[in-house]
Amino acid sequence: MVITDTFTTHAIERIFKGEFSPATNIHLLWKSSESFKKIFDAVRDAQQFICLQFYIFRNDETGRELSELLKQKSQEGISVYILYDHFGSFGTPGSFWKEMKKAGIHVRSSHPFKWTAPFHYVHRDHRKLIVIDAEKAFTGGLNIANEYSGFHFRTKGRVWRDTGVLLEGPIVNALFKTFKKSWYTWGREKIEFQGKSEEAPRGIPAIPIFVDSSRGRRRMRRLIYYSINHAKKCISLTTAYFTPSRRMVETLEEAERRGVRVRLLVPGKSDVPAASYAGRAFFSKLLKAGVEIYTYMGEILHAKTYIFDECWSIIGSTNLDFQSLRYNDEGNVGILDTGFASQMTKIFEEDLKHSHKVDREQWLKRPLSEKIKEHFFSLFRRRL
Repeated sequence: MVITDTFTTHAIERIFKGEFSPATNIHLLWKSSESFKKIFDAVRDAQQFICLQFYIFRNDETGRELSELLKQKSQEGISVYILYDHFGSFGTPGSFWKEMKKAGIHVRSSHPFKWTAPFHYVHRDHRKLIVIDAEKAFTGGLNIANEYSGFHFRTKGRVWRDTGVLLEGPIVNALFKTFKKSWYTWGREKIEFQGKSEEAPRGIPAIPIFVDSSRGRRRMRRLIYYSINHAKKCISLTTAYFTPSRRMVETLEEAERRGVRVRLLVPGKSDVPAASYAGRAFFSKLLKAGVEIYTYMGEILHAKTYIFDECWSIIGSTNLDFQSLRYNDEGNVGILDTGFASQMTKIFEEDLKHSHKVDREQWLKRPLSEKIKEHFFSLFRRRL
């Protein structure tokens, strides 16, 4: 049950220009081995079709294991569609895709490099989505690679921390429509399978926040700022890459002035150090305003989750950086439910147990060399 007079389905639909659909079941995935087991099991159970859309799809142990499973399903007569981002999967050899095509799998790439428009390569399809038989859908921050699946843990004792959701119910039809649109965009070929034609049952209100245009990104930004500006009690933000605009910093400061508790969780160690330094350039200002900042001390934090007033949650691929908010195609699901938000908050609190809280006085005493790096990289934060 949703208990709020601020976050309502009507208000959110009006801001984002999208529609809520019921989710009859939502399974939160935040432990890598469990997440991939759920994904692989769902793929094995597919009866009609499997649609996959990923920023990174590597030909490492995880990628090859999934590709073999997909080839097997294709040989069983299941239609398989894969849409991967050209930049994100740049290191995956063409032979990997050719083998899947030989097995009958339909493969496309999004945003391929063009010599006639080289600067368009900055636009990337950062979405992560799996739709199976229009009955189950997965989305979140995970990619198809060893560091996300837990394979690194088995071999090197390391694993990235990420979050995703497995959904069932009419919301899957809405997500399937986004995949079909993307597939047509990059191949001018329609997917003939249709979603389930059933009366919408009662369920948890969920809304796809999938964007693939400048207009869509504006709506996504508007929704994020609306959520921050209208929170009355608490905001818990987890982001893998935090390179904020001045407007974002000022918006978080204003939330604190309204008496809202704002907590920000970012990686302690990042796979993109330049982006980490650029974000840290704004820590002093945020700490002065009262924002609580935590740095995750596990391997690498890659999750992107946002919780507002313990009732409205956003989970998916969007980071609080210029690349996500201005340039990328991004995919998230918004869930308006206190029970789900409670689950999200418990995971956030668990992450804080493995994090370091940044103390303002100590932060101001950090070495001059660190301050110089922060200032330098902040100059390029729009491209990190």
